[in-house]
Amino acid sequence: MKKWWRRVRPIVLSRLAYWFVRTLGATFRIKVINFESTAALEGGKVYCCWHGRSMIASIKYRNGGHWVIISKSKDGDIQTHVFENFGFNVIRGSSGRGGERALIESIRVLRKGEIMAITPDGPRGPSQVVQGGVMVMARKSGAWLVPCAIAARPRFLAKSWDSYMIPFPFAKCIMNFGEAMKVPEDASEEAVETIRLAFQEEMTRLQEEAERMLGFAVKS
Repeated sequence: MKKWWRRVRPIVLSRLAYWFVRTLGATFRIKVINFESTAALEGGKVYCCWHGRSMIASIKYRNGGHWVIISKSKDGDIQTHVFENFGFNVIRGSSGRGGERALIESIRVLRKGEIMAITPDGPRGPSQVVQGGVMVMARKSGAWLVPCAIAARPRFLAKSWDSYMIPFPFAKCIMNFGEAMKVPEDASEEAVETIRLAFQEEMTRLQEEAERMLGFAVKS
């Protein structure tokens, strides 16, 4: 029985998760802000939102053929089935397993002008801190880094490292896009770090702005 359950567990749980997210997401009222300038950019793009805010993005941009990176863990098996059912292309890998191969594959995809959807603070955090991997991806591919903040009201915030957000049915949701940035291929380590901090600051600013739009108090 245990062997049977281990074999079918990813399929069963992924189908339950898919229908839960799809049914819940159908009730969301999603407003997208400042996307026009992003859509006009030429070349590959890396859409970035914080790890705990990814549900709304998966609903809004389903069946768009965008690419995502998902870890080679058991939970990653479930996530892979969910995202594939939502019409995303999946690259498997993380900092722990298959990370280098996933990075190479992502760079190849971006050089073709495709779109990656990334949580730059994932998969383990720290929360809302841009990690170095996405900077390497942008520098070697020449793709745009596109920041996006996501907020919803009413909502549930899980007691997890990323405070994962699950909007309530019929929640008002905001996707707030900001200024895209590039990392020059010949940038020094110091220059890359400067861009990383500026990008992180922009994501933080956008997130605070999105929270205020929905009436949440933001710590100064």
